[in-house]
Amino acid sequence: QVQLVESGGGLVQAGGSLRLSCAASGRIFSAFTMAWFRQAPGKEREFVAAIRWSGGSTYYGDSVKDRFTISRDNAKNTVYLQMNSLKPEDTAVYYCAADRGQILTATPGLYDYWGQGTQVTVSS
Repeated sequence: QVQLVESGGGLVQAGGSLRLSCAASGRIFSAFTMAWFRQAPGKEREFVAAIRWSGGSTYYGDSVKDRFTISRDNAKNTVYLQMNSLKPEDTAVYYCAADRGQILTATPGLYDYWGQGTQVTVSS
């Protein structure tokens, strides 16, 4: 079993930055793929970014490319999402997810484990 706990959300003005963290515990394997998704009220869950535990290959959603950076610290079993140049449309609950496979995928249904989410609110 894998547990994921997100932190770092909050309220920020447009143009500001936040860094989210996802602490993973349990049976984390080097083959896992980790990802961030987000969901705004009344909208479907949207892919943000993904990274492999080993090798560090990354994949980003079009709406966050060049503004957000996903990274991981294997020693701490933690994945980060650095969010810069935030916009009001980035407001959402951000979820951390883990997939036991090595494919960098944007499909939520392929992820096996999910955190509870952390709220990010960007004011204009």
